[in-house]
Amino acid sequence: MADAEGLPRFELGHITMTPGAKEVFEKSRDSWAIFLQRHHKGDWGNVDRENWAANDQAIKEGTRILSAYTLNDNTKIWIITEAIGPDNHRLSTCFLLPSSIKVRQ
Repeated sequence: MADAEGLPRFELGHITMTPGAKEVFEKSRDSWAIFLQRHHKGDWGNVDRENWAANDQAIKEGTRILSAYTLNDNTKIWIITEAIGPDNHRLSTCFLLPSSIKVRQ
């Protein structure tokens, strides 16, 4: 659940967007900033309870955070904030399409 006061819950680091994500935001006319704000405040979007709880724990442990949202045109978008690095800060947050992730077998 998002912070009761709607405050940011973790560092974002450097914010990036894949070309595919940029294209779908342009086509859908959704505001990427609104989704980033939701992610930053702990509204993980369309994830199941287990992943929601994992994200809440990731804030405490400094591990990777993943949010999933659906744009107005029904395109799925992910936002991933990477784990805390050796300097004790999160390095980056990236917007991407789930289809851009290749699973190793």
